[in-house]
Amino acid sequence: MAKLLLHIAITTLMSDLSGATTTTKKAQVSMDMMSEKQLGVTPAGQCGDWVKELSGGSFTSPNYPEKYPADRECIYIIEASPRQCIDLFFLERYSIEPSWDCKFDHIEVRDGPFGFSPIIGRYCGQQSPAYVHSSGRYLYIKFVSDGELEATGFSAHYNFTQERYLGNPRHCVT
Repeated sequence: MAKLLLHIAITTLMSDLSGATTTTKKAQVSMDMMSEKQLGVTPAGQCGDWVKELSGGSFTSPNYPEKYPADRECIYIIEASPRQCIDLFFLERYSIEPSWDCKFDHIEVRDGPFGFSPIIGRYCGQQSPAYVHSSGRYLYIKFVSDGELEATGFSAHYNFTQERYLGNPRHCVT
């Protein structure tokens, strides 16, 4: 996301210096982003996002279903409305470089909005992760690829459910 904002800023600055209008370029970037988000596919040059959609959505590793690029770190933060939880599902067409303890390419899912939130799981290989359910309104998902052995990657879909209180207020249960 930061790279995209930097790209927009540089494009705008260059357009201003050349005397061209920036309105058309900004509108084109916005239209490109909108159609990519509607498809739920992340292009190879982009990754990561803070997602706050009312009805759920989807995201992918860069360039899915083609091989993802090397040396990437993509962070996706999903935010639900207050008193809602997140259900996260990965499609079966899933392939991330397998390794012992998923030390190389992997997806890391955390129960909260931060990289230090409690870890739910770290996933790699050919078997897509099981259904993931948050205990609150945020999920932090980090996708990492190293410099070798790229694979197809992943496509994930999420939706929101209402919290149910069973003895622990502010905690989602399945």
